[in-house]
Amino acid sequence: MFEQFYPYEYAQSVFSIDYDKLYELGYRGLIFDVDNTLVHHGDPSTEEVDAFLLELQSRGFRVVLLSDNETSRLESFTAKTHIPFIPNAGKPSPKGYEAALEKLGLERSEAIVIGDQMFTDIRGANASGLASILVHYVTVPGQRIGKRRYVEKALLALWRKSGRLHQRLGSVERPL
Repeated sequence: MFEQFYPYEYAQSVFSIDYDKLYELGYRGLIFDVDNTLVHHGDPSTEEVDAFLLELQSRGFRVVLLSDNETSRLESFTAKTHIPFIPNAGKPSPKGYEAALEKLGLERSEAIVIGDQMFTDIRGANASGLASILVHYVTVPGQRIGKRRYVEKALLALWRKSGRLHQRLGSVERPL
C-alpha cells in the first residue's frame, strides 16, 4: 500500500553515502534533488557541495540535478560546477526522471535517485523504475517542519519496521 513511497535505502545525508559501494553495485549515474537534499531550501550552493559534486564526477559518476525549481535557480546553483540539470521536473511525474536518464545517457539499472522527500523524490523514482536513497532533509536551527514531514516520519518508521523493501542494496551508509 505504501510501497510507492519506500526508498531502497536511507542515509543521514548525501555526505554519508558510500559512493564506492554504489559504484561496485554498478551505478554510474546519480540523480540528485537540490533543495533540502544538497542545501537548505532556497540556499545557494556551497563550496562543500560544489567540491562534493565535482569529486563524484572525477570518480566516474555522471551527475544530474532534478528539481522542481526554475531554470534561473539551477543556473545560479550550478554556476561554478556546470553540473547538468533538469528544471521544472514536475516530480513525482516520471517525465523529469526520464529526462534525467536521457541527459545521463544511462539505463535505469545504472542510475540512482537521491532526495529528501518520499512524496516527490522517492515516489517519482519508484514510478520510473529507478533505485533511490532517501536522505534526511537539510535543516537549519529553529526551523519548523511541515505536516508532510510528520507523515513522512511515520512512513519511514513503517518502512523500517516492515523489513520489506528495506535495504534493498545492503546498507549504503558509512559513518560520518
